[in-house]
Amino acid sequence: MEAVNYQRLGELLLDMGESMLSCGAEIQRIEDTIFRMSMAYGAVKANVFVITSSIVLTLNFEDGAQITNSRRVLSSSSTDFEKLESFNALSRRCAEVPLALDDLAQELTTINRKRIPSYKMYIGSALAAGGFAVFFGGNLWDGLAAALFGLLICFLQIKAAPVCPNTVFFNFISSFICGVLICLVGKFVPVLHADKVIIGDIMLLIPGIAITNATRDMLLGDTISGVMKMMQCLLWAGALACGFMLAISLIGG
Repeated sequence: MEAVNYQRLGELLLDMGESMLSCGAEIQRIEDTIFRMSMAYGAVKANVFVITSSIVLTLNFEDGAQITNSRRVLSSSSTDFEKLESFNALSRRCAEVPLALDDLAQELTTINRKRIPSYKMYIGSALAAGGFAVFFGGNLWDGLAAALFGLLICFLQIKAAPVCPNTVFFNFISSFICGVLICLVGKFVPVLHADKVIIGDIMLLIPGIAITNATRDMLLGDTISGVMKMMQCLLWAGALACGFMLAISLIGG
């Protein structure tokens, strides 16, 4: 293997860790991935510490060199299993045969540029919202209405979420807007049950996977990260509840 620029290697490993964190990867997976890649690139000792907002990496090499890099992670995490699988596959390839750092940087850029087609997100949101509305006791009209409002939520997630200051604010605003519209439609269309439509649509915004990962982190001993993520999820869920409750109190269910 060619001589490695240790400083650049550290930066690329932090890039990968940050990208995985933004995709919704659990803490243990990120630490293990960075550790294995560090050893593959010649480190004799690697100390990795990851929480939801920061990554710290210290590498020791056989020639006595040592580097310590840290990264403040500001981007809020989402869930993108396709990207996460790509990062996992890349890490396994590097563990077997390390790529040149230029090639590794290019691979990371290519994966980060991947985007889920908008039409797939709209279809998935409509099917999920409509399915949940019917599952929780709504009729077919409730399912259809939930699917239509699911399209609105998906539109807000694509267009509005990137410009919102944080996820708590976005969840409150989007739930309030959708709650108001659902309640208004429910008043003029007696066949609809507004509560069932709201249940179907709120499922699109509940951070279920994030809560699961937070619980898993705590059970595996990553207590700091798990507690931080759990508090974040509770704030998200609280914002959702406040937005729909305010809409119902203003318009009436």
